[in-house]
Amino acid sequence: MRLIFGNIIAIYRRELQSYFVSPLAYAIAGIFWLLSGFFFALILLGPQGIIQQVAQRDLLQGQQPGVPASPIDVAYEFQQAFLGIMGSLALFILPILSMGLYAEERKRGTLELLATSPVTNWAVAVGKLLGVVTFFITLILPIFAYEAFALSTANPAVFPVVPLMGHLGLILLAAGILSLGMFISSLTDSTILAAIITFALILFLWVIDAIAQNLSGTPIGAILSHLSLLKHYTNWIQGIFDSSSLVVFLSYILLGIFLTAQAIDALRFQRS
Repeated sequence: MRLIFGNIIAIYRRELQSYFVSPLAYAIAGIFWLLSGFFFALILLGPQGIIQQVAQRDLLQGQQPGVPASPIDVAYEFQQAFLGIMGSLALFILPILSMGLYAEERKRGTLELLATSPVTNWAVAVGKLLGVVTFFITLILPIFAYEAFALSTANPAVFPVVPLMGHLGLILLAAGILSLGMFISSLTDSTILAAIITFALILFLWVIDAIAQNLSGTPIGAILSHLSLLKHYTNWIQGIFDSSSLVVFLSYILLGIFLTAQAIDALRFQRS
């Protein structure tokens, strides 16, 4: 067991270091931070932003003092809107991060070395997944910092469990997408093809809830709704802890690891 954990840590460090020396990774980080900062400002301070909407509401209430107005939880509405945008950005960023996990190994001819090495395929897959998930967490840390700064000015104070659940949901969403992308990457030596197929698969799992709503009341509709990434992610950013949502994300993570290990096992069998 200690040897297995040692192998996972070695693969994890190797994978994580590869991102911090990759120009593509820095380009992805720059674009991600630029877009997230833009939407942060737009949602909070834009012409149709939450603060402007509250100001217009207060103005109308002042002009019509007899008309009651429902209260708006600015911090909660902002978090829902911003994390919703972050989830949508992840659909484009994560396939690019996962596309080279195994495709680059195939292209360089080092995948055969991994497949025939004494390190188990499970250990390699887990180490690679942990590495890319850690890199993604480093991408969202600065965003979490200025988001926490903005929420710290809220009155009344924001209950910290809700933002933490939302960001944990984003990490679980990313881990599930990256795990499935890792499997697709193990099937081809083309990083572009791996990214395209991963994006198509994740987009389907993202919009599948709309299909499920058209089939509501049927067993197929219930199954499709349960598989929807959007539905379960929305639960997390709303601060709703649903064990079924946690199970779905963990299932996608384990499924990607399992299928990746099987794909490398098949390659090992071909080489033996």
